[in-house]
Amino acid sequence: MVDVSAHELVPEHEVVDEAALEDVLDEYDIKRTDLPKIKQSDPACPDEATVGEVVEIVRDSRTTDTAITYRLVVD
Repeated sequence: MVDVSAHELVPEHEVVDEAALEDVLDEYDIKRTDLPKIKQSDPACPDEATVGEVVEIVRDSRTTDTAITYRLVVD
């Protein structure tokens, strides 16, 4: 089977620790449930991510060099 997460076109996905997540949520004045969702079964989702955790996705961007997005892991 192919490891999709290792493909060069798949951006880096990493589980965010709770302290850093609180800073992000406070900065944008949102709740965890307001974030876009990612299924735990998504091949790009880290294996260690559990339902309820948040994943940080870092993509290359032509305008800002890197673009960071956050996704809530759901079942």
